[in-house]
Amino acid sequence: MSTGYSVYSLDEIEAVPYHQREGELLIPVQQTIGYRAAGVNGWLGDPGDTLVPEHEEDSDEELYVVVRGHATFTVDGASVDAPQGTLIHLLAGEKRTAVSEEHGTIVLAIGATPGVAPEPSGWTSFVVADAYRRQGRVDEGRAAIRQMLDLHGDVWFAPYNAACFEALAGDPDAAFALLEDAIHIDADAAREHAKGDDDFVSLREDARWRELVG
Repeated sequence: MSTGYSVYSLDEIEAVPYHQREGELLIPVQQTIGYRAAGVNGWLGDPGDTLVPEHEEDSDEELYVVVRGHATFTVDGASVDAPQGTLIHLLAGEKRTAVSEEHGTIVLAIGATPGVAPEPSGWTSFVVADAYRRQGRVDEGRAAIRQMLDLHGDVWFAPYNAACFEALAGDPDAAFALLEDAIHIDADAAREHAKGDDDFVSLREDARWRELVG
């Protein structure tokens, strides 16, 4: 009889470069386990590597847990020492970043907006897929994209991010078909994002771009 639970190890989840930023490695927990109750991912680094890219959240609260190693956080300009076992709770609007102080440091990040049902996100799957694409592992990238569409295909940013992937991978027909799907779900959001998205540079001279995006 199935118990319904799953067991994973952070060490067994392949870390991927976060876009093309030097020394930023994402452990794609969300994409690997399909967790939907909140945003959850890990960051891996050696001394001096960025563990948490500098950012602030518009509405999410985030909990960071140093599960291995030692990190230093900077929160609104203040330095916070964070050895293994440290938990840091941050509210929306607080600017944060973190760097590793030891080899193999792992920080787990969990985030959600209080009182709001979490919206499923395909962000992690796109990061993984794009990392695979840059490594020449395009088929694996497309598998990650398919997983994203299976899990989140009813929200506009899933086909939108899939369109970004295909545009970058050199398949304009697939990119336009997926972008059309995203626009069908939420025309205002998809078109607004597409107009300034450099992932679509290769599509902008195509007549279909003007028809879809304007």
